[in-house]
Amino acid sequence: MNASPASLSGHPCPCGSGKLFDACCGPALAEKRLPATAEELMRSRFTAHYVGDYGYLHRTYLPTHNKPYIAEPAGEPIKWTRLAIHSHETGPKPDTATVDFSAYFDEQGSEQVLHEKSEFSRIGGKWLFARTLRNGPAPTKSTEPKVGRNDPCPCGSGKKYKQCCLAKG
Repeated sequence: MNASPASLSGHPCPCGSGKLFDACCGPALAEKRLPATAEELMRSRFTAHYVGDYGYLHRTYLPTHNKPYIAEPAGEPIKWTRLAIHSHETGPKPDTATVDFSAYFDEQGSEQVLHEKSEFSRIGGKWLFARTLRNGPAPTKSTEPKVGRNDPCPCGSGKKYKQCCLAKG
């Protein structure tokens, strides 16, 4: 835990939106306003991690949102430092969305990152974190054209690809 919600009043929101906590994630954590989008929910969940509001995390997680919250003994808290949202996409159904983000934390004086793509579902007008789709950055696709079997080998041998490097592969 980095701070209490009360100590964040009048300060920039930890979620990185650029808004003050009182106009950003504060009302969601205080249950005065529902996040309007999956991205807003993601930001408020990061802020809940930041302040150690595990009840909010329980209430906004699809498998536990309608079950009573029972506090468990917490281990050493993670010191979350910042959040970067890479993308927020809706669909293919209107009540589903994904958020690709990086959440940064301090581990023994070294900044670490959790990069994740998560799925969110809207049930009864309330956005909930449903599941993690991917840990780590998105796979990259090569922009180079594929070498055909009968094309010259890219290694420069002068042979056809199928008789050179493809055969070695």
